[in-house]
Amino acid sequence: MKPIALAILTITLTLPALAQTPAPPPAQPAPTVNPSDVKSIDSILTALYAVISGPAGDRDWNHFRSLFAKDARLTSDTKESADHPARLMSPDEYITLAGGYFKSHAFYENAIVNKVDRFGNIAQVFSSYESRNAPNEKPFARGINSIQLFYDQNRWYVLSILWDEETPTNPLPANLATRTTAPVTQ
Repeated sequence: MKPIALAILTITLTLPALAQTPAPPPAQPAPTVNPSDVKSIDSILTALYAVISGPAGDRDWNHFRSLFAKDARLTSDTKESADHPARLMSPDEYITLAGGYFKSHAFYENAIVNKVDRFGNIAQVFSSYESRNAPNEKPFARGINSIQLFYDQNRWYVLSILWDEETPTNPLPANLATRTTAPVTQ
């Protein structure tokens, strides 16, 4: 008898809390993708850098969203002393964080070297990058984007991006530090 009474008590206490839980927001339709942006690993990497780069002003955030799989993650390694030295974000959280900065600051990021490891429908790309305030200016930052991609027999998707900036004590590895005339894909 006690287990039944305990179960009834648990249900009685849980139902009101569940009833007060807000429903998740309705899923937004996936943005329309440009098929040429997602037909190959090189094309999705080019589109990814291009969509965040430009003069001060708004970016084409629907274009940005179209490159990512549902529930994709972007993660930056932070230099802040905190319990959790990584900042995890959805594409929309990244848009909120970076969008305000891009409205008032020019930002140009491009690949130096894309080191691709592929197996079947998955790919891991170590993409070294340079960030600039103007296209032909000296970079103010360099680092590595670790990009995970998935191919669904129709197109490539970004599943996640994890990035870390170069520091004097953590320089880019030699094989990822020097560009020829265009980003090198290894």
